[in-house]
Amino acid sequence: MTATDTHFAQHLSTQRASAEQREAVLANPGFGNYFTDHTAIVDFSVDASGVGVWHGARLEPYGPIALDPAAAVLHYGQEIFEGMKAYRHEDGSVWTFRADANAARLNRSAVRLALPQLPEELFLESLRQLVAADQEWIPSGDGESLYLRPFMIATEAFLGVRPAREVSYRVIASPAGNYFGGEVKPVNIWVSRTYARAGRGGTGAAKAGGNYASSLAAQLEAEAHGCKQVLFLDQFNDNAVEELGGMNVFFVFRDGSLVTPALSGTILEGVTRSSIIQLGRDRGLKVSERKITLDEWRDGVASGDITEVFACGTAAVITPIGQLRDGDEFIGAPDAQAGEVTMSIRSQLLGIQTGAVEDAHGWLTRLV
Repeated sequence: MTATDTHFAQHLSTQRASAEQREAVLANPGFGNYFTDHTAIVDFSVDASGVGVWHGARLEPYGPIALDPAAAVLHYGQEIFEGMKAYRHEDGSVWTFRADANAARLNRSAVRLALPQLPEELFLESLRQLVAADQEWIPSGDGESLYLRPFMIATEAFLGVRPAREVSYRVIASPAGNYFGGEVKPVNIWVSRTYARAGRGGTGAAKAGGNYASSLAAQLEAEAHGCKQVLFLDQFNDNAVEELGGMNVFFVFRDGSLVTPALSGTILEGVTRSSIIQLGRDRGLKVSERKITLDEWRDGVASGDITEVFACGTAAVITPIGQLRDGDEFIGAPDAQAGEVTMSIRSQLLGIQTGAVEDAHGWLTRLV
């Protein structure tokens, strides 16, 4: 298959969910709990001459994946993924947000995990094919969408330690409500002093499953202390703020400026993060990507220099941060309210995604 051969064979499900079943799910979809009827798939293999080829593009019924017990993904964790959303606009059309940025990040992750790069045309067509087949699953409530999960796994059955020569790229979809549920309100965050999300020279800048696996012990610690998310620090760099378990962080200062931790190889370059940077600059705000330490966070909140803190990512979009809990120390008020700048940027970003606000940067791609 060449980069321009984007034909997908159609093997549609004969056991699709009924209208009543879909209606029941869409009434309260939650996040990541239910899945649509199909999956898009493209395979990769290295031929006898040593040339890698993408082939077998198809749409199939959603279902279990058959893997050899020796598949490389099960032993060496060669796996990457992306997170995106499809939104139904008022005229009935369906769009996704900054798909080119997700395609580029998938390929950056692929390079880091020694997986093959996927042509952008195939990436985009896989989304179109899946959404076209399963568009009835797109919820229409406020803040709701169809969450898209493209991912790539090493499927070759081989226990030697080397990059796999057989790989499967797939996309699944899940109707999604608000990530933290219901009304948008500040969440409490736990500071991890025991665990690190990523190290220098590691895979922190890649969207790889192992990064999230390594965050789960810290997430359990956070939940045990009544927090929704965990904050990771760089303990070898003055406890510089890095990111949450799955979200980037922004600070709003009293002078109206925005600050987010600079990318350092250990922080994921979020698509939502880069979008907020652009929207902030569009508003005339000074936006800085720089080192910001836990001490600066603490002192800034105490002095009033830091007026708002929020987290951002595809799943939750923008979520205000209330109180930061560092052992027995608390930074911020327990009854903190969502900030004006936070909610204004959130409203603008969601408006662009849903078609209610002008897309001045050409970020939207029509899928159906």
